[in-house]
Amino acid sequence: MPPTGRARSFRTGPDRFRAHPLPAPRRHRPREVPMTRTSPGVSAPGKALRRAAGFQPAPRPAAATPDTTTVEIVVPVHNEERALPGCLRTLHARLRDELPYPWRITVADNASTDRTLDVAHELAAELPGVGVVHLERKGKGVALRTVWGASDADIVAYMDVDLSTGLDGLLPLIAPLASGHSDLAIGSRLAPGARTRRGTRREVLSRGYNTLIRLTHGARFRDGQCGFKAARTEVLRPLLEVTRDDGFFFDTELLILAEHNGLRVHEVPVDWIEDLDTRVDVAGTAVKDLRGLWRMTRMKATGAATVSLPRRPEPTAEHPDAVLAPGRRRGHLSWELSCFIAIGIASTAGHALLYWLLRSWWSPALANLVTMVVLTVANTEANRRWTFRGSRAGPVRAHLGAGMLFVLGYLMTLGAVLAYRAAEPGASAAAESLVLAGAAVLVTAVRFTVLRTAVFGRPPAPDRGGTATDGERRRPGGGPG
Repeated sequence: MPPTGRARSFRTGPDRFRAHPLPAPRRHRPREVPMTRTSPGVSAPGKALRRAAGFQPAPRPAAATPDTTTVEIVVPVHNEERALPGCLRTLHARLRDELPYPWRITVADNASTDRTLDVAHELAAELPGVGVVHLERKGKGVALRTVWGASDADIVAYMDVDLSTGLDGLLPLIAPLASGHSDLAIGSRLAPGARTRRGTRREVLSRGYNTLIRLTHGARFRDGQCGFKAARTEVLRPLLEVTRDDGFFFDTELLILAEHNGLRVHEVPVDWIEDLDTRVDVAGTAVKDLRGLWRMTRMKATGAATVSLPRRPEPTAEHPDAVLAPGRRRGHLSWELSCFIAIGIASTAGHALLYWLLRSWWSPALANLVTMVVLTVANTEANRRWTFRGSRAGPVRAHLGAGMLFVLGYLMTLGAVLAYRAAEPGASAAAESLVLAGAAVLVTAVRFTVLRTAVFGRPPAPDRGGTATDGERRRPGGGPG
């Protein structure tokens, strides 16, 4: 979607990206270091000397060459004439002094009605490496999709104009992308080590929303809405073509698409302080987010969320003489069986226990029905997340398939209990529970076969890491050993 109105004003030529000046490397001389050791049978420690190797200077890449990783940081704004000057001057100073990659800042003004655009152009004239894009449509998603989609940088990032996220997290955000280790990187206020200062209402809403994402989509990331994200443009562009949200749900949409397509997402614990001067309608945004989650569920169920992406190189052994284990596919069935059996044992025990508890109030048919519903949902979700975790099948497909198996399982287990009661009219509820447990074991075996071949039987999601062949030995350079 091309921007309308005023065109972006980037600096051209060698100054288009601002290069960070690298300090001259210091040379370290080898030195003798005293080292304490204790020998067997000797009470007093003796002293040994070792000759420490000198520190080697870090490689210094040529500044602003075509092979240097470039970074574009986008600051989306709407009516932020007050906050923008402080944001840009602070960010510019930190990038100039600390970021070891060529960089530029782009202010993405989306339909501001105050002096935000004028202020942005004034700051762009004052600060080298700052550009401006103006869009006639309002929306964070519109701004990021437009600027990121047109960027020629290797890595694109964005942050909120209030700088609520501490800038100490910027280099840890970009470094795993520059090295090629990860595809997307996100700041997280909920990851271990993160520190936040925000009100109770926003804390509860944030944690509740992110828990909902994990429950409905099996997401592994902890914080989908922190305004502090970066991505490699090579893998980002195909995702942008699939995104539809123009507002704040864009962040969550992008992350769900990334995980669904097997991209590697790096999560950085950040320091975050709430700025009360915000343009975000938290309650209204929450309603739109719920609609967005439902739309993403439909997209994953229909295959519309699947994107063709560049394949990540196959993992290789770093040690030239490493003896590698057999390929992953050989142990795939073992993993599935082990995980499924463990979940099946827990489900069978839970089935018998819950039935025994409910049987004192309800008839066998009703007690078994409620037990089957509860345990089927829990069992299916556990298998989707762990046993068949590489499958593309989403929650909708998984639970629909499990629903059909539920009917079969219910008929089998109910038939077993009723047949036992007909043969033993005076049987106790405990005896019925044992019969039910036996029937549940048979149902479990049938479930595994059907889930593996029909429900989760599609090829596993691409981890973009490839699979080594049996006995294959590779060197760090990527060629065969």
